[in-house]
Amino acid sequence: MNLLLADFALHFGLGSRRRVVLVMDQASFHSTRHLKIPEGLHLLFLPPRSPELQPAERLWPATNEAIVNRRFESLDDLEEATVKRCQVLLNRQEFVRSLTGFHWWLDAVEPLSVNKRI
Repeated sequence: MNLLLADFALHFGLGSRRRVVLVMDQASFHSTRHLKIPEGLHLLFLPPRSPELQPAERLWPATNEAIVNRRFESLDDLEEATVKRCQVLLNRQEFVRSLTGFHWWLDAVEPLSVNKRI
């Protein structure tokens, strides 16, 4: 997880002048005390056992449209179909926002304290 967070911070140029709030569930590997959080990255943890609050969960049906009820010859073929669907979704930002834009998100991060649990 540390490598993933470091790569995420590097990719988005995070630091003292650019900050991101990353909302995560409380999976053990997300909240271990050995987690190294890069500068500019703030973690906001959802309550335990609450997948309905995780906006990414609402994207799975839209992502899976390209692969349901299909048979793939290889994992590469499955990956290709999934990547193509994700590229379509990248160009449909309003659609994605309509699925993931919970009204309480901004309220939750407004009074943000670093690594807060909601």
